[in-house]
Amino acid sequence: MRLDDYVEGLKPDEEYERRKLAEEKSYAITDYLDDARASFEAVQQGDSIYGATAPSVFVGRSSYPNVSAGILSPVESKDDAEAYATSGAWYERGLGIDNVLQYRTGLLNSQRSASVNVEDVWDGFVGTQREVAIADRPVDVEIGLSSTPEFDPEAYAQPSANAPSGPSASAESADLTENPHVPRQVEKTLEDDDWNAQGAMTYLYTHGLDVYDVNRVLSVGALGQGENRRLVPTRWSITAVDDTVGQFLRGQIRDAPSVNGVEVRLNEYMGNRYWVVLAPGTWEFELVEMKSPGSVWNPDPAGDVWMAAASEGYEGRSGYVEETAGAYYAARLGVLEHLAERGRQAKALVLREVSDDYWAPVGVWQVRESVRHAFEREHAGAETLHAAVRDLSEHLPVSLAELRRKSTMVAGLQTSLSDWTA
Repeated sequence: MRLDDYVEGLKPDEEYERRKLAEEKSYAITDYLDDARASFEAVQQGDSIYGATAPSVFVGRSSYPNVSAGILSPVESKDDAEAYATSGAWYERGLGIDNVLQYRTGLLNSQRSASVNVEDVWDGFVGTQREVAIADRPVDVEIGLSSTPEFDPEAYAQPSANAPSGPSASAESADLTENPHVPRQVEKTLEDDDWNAQGAMTYLYTHGLDVYDVNRVLSVGALGQGENRRLVPTRWSITAVDDTVGQFLRGQIRDAPSVNGVEVRLNEYMGNRYWVVLAPGTWEFELVEMKSPGSVWNPDPAGDVWMAAASEGYEGRSGYVEETAGAYYAARLGVLEHLAERGRQAKALVLREVSDDYWAPVGVWQVRESVRHAFEREHAGAETLHAAVRDLSEHLPVSLAELRRKSTMVAGLQTSLSDWTA
């Protein structure tokens, strides 16, 4: 299939209604918080709450190395508790932003302050949190609360807020009411306290655990050499796992043959459009983000398209990505998984267009899953990477010249004078 045939007739995804951030400053989260409050009152028993975990945990990063250690419990029926945990299943089920908000705000975060040093801590609240995280299925838990849940609608009034979460309450205690089921692979990494965290993460991933599972185990300090086992803030652990697994996969394709020709794929999800371009050559990767006015993180409907980019060459990166942050590592993982499965390497360019249909942040999982699933779609071809980018630019919210000024990979392509004046 030629690229022009592939992109001809593309129209905006009609599944998502247009949402204007200026008209919905609360972006509908407060409605879900009201529902969560009513559900919580129905399951609270005095100063305790009883129910199944997702299994989910949360570790905050404020005041590090003393952090907030939390257990996330659905406040409604526990029959589908596992559905509340962030995973690739959310994409496969076709969840929209509304659905994700319902899950996220339907979780009570029972939390207490804890030191990150947890090498031998397997009792008390933090011990219960760790057992919840290493389990591979929901676990019944009884939590003693020392405060009533806090609902702060103002915290969600700005579109630039972090990914939405439900109510929180201070906890005095947490006790499992059943024995958790721990996968044998996780038991193995727990027992070997001479194994560094990177090696343990890679082992878990290559032995059947997805990055979502590995992230939970890492976050509660259950990986790494004994004296170095610490709670890892959830936001940091997500990126750490994506980066570590990505580096491992890059090593797997280091000496692999290149793809034979240019391949272009498109995927759309939650108001995000992803173009994934593979081209012959040794490994290179770049993510370019284009966030339209009125979209989350670029809320001014009268502003310009906001652009960010980050890249790496054959040897990878030596420092953390600032502009595109966790999205970079999530997108790179999706590309590397595909190449490793094929036993190939390539130059890879991911262009992410964020429309104003993306009206609330849901987390980098949707970047990871969108890129992963892009490779399930039919691909188009082009004679060269330059030709592919030139044709794709007609469907982007920025010109080819603007893209070239931001993108290291595109700027390095052979160009003509007419391209520069586009």
